[in-house]
Amino acid sequence: MAYGHSEGPPGSTGGPALRREKASTKIVISGGFGAGKTTFVGAVSEIMPLRTEALVTNASQGLDGLAATPEKNTTTVAMDFGRITLAEDLVLYLFGTPGQRRFWFMWDDLVRGAIGAVILVDVRRLQDSFAAVDFFEARKLPFLIAINEFDDGRRHPPHEVRKALALADHIPVVTVDARDRHSARAALIAITEYSLMNLSSLPG
Repeated sequence: MAYGHSEGPPGSTGGPALRREKASTKIVISGGFGAGKTTFVGAVSEIMPLRTEALVTNASQGLDGLAATPEKNTTTVAMDFGRITLAEDLVLYLFGTPGQRRFWFMWDDLVRGAIGAVILVDVRRLQDSFAAVDFFEARKLPFLIAINEFDDGRRHPPHEVRKALALADHIPVVTVDARDRHSARAALIAITEYSLMNLSSLPG
């Protein structure tokens, strides 16, 4: 967990002209292959997202289910990176994890210093979400489930998804359209508030 801070210009004193101290922190965007991580970061980022994509090859056959995403011909091989100013005094840096299993070894590096994670879920392939849930639970990193509502997917209420993923009652479950900036931003507000609440409850 890490915060960065920037203050007003040197020599500035009190009064209305004094800038508010700005904090920055890190949120991880995770989920299974094709769950919408790259789309989510791209929709909400206020800078041109950094993407590290490569063509999907037969190296993932037998590991990643491609039937639900036949139009997807690229995959993230390192990370997606974006930035959003969530409030006047808070900037979030977004790090999207690679979805294919052969790139999971990078996850530990990507989550270092993060205060929380958004796990995007495709209900057509709910089983692909268990690995991400297990990963963040094992590392005790606060996370929320964001059900990405694809146009051709069935709609499942959050309580059904919570039960299917065997989640504790305190873990937030929300719906999201990863293509929509306002929807993605709402999910980021939710995970930031949840993460900060968890941090404030820690002893010491």
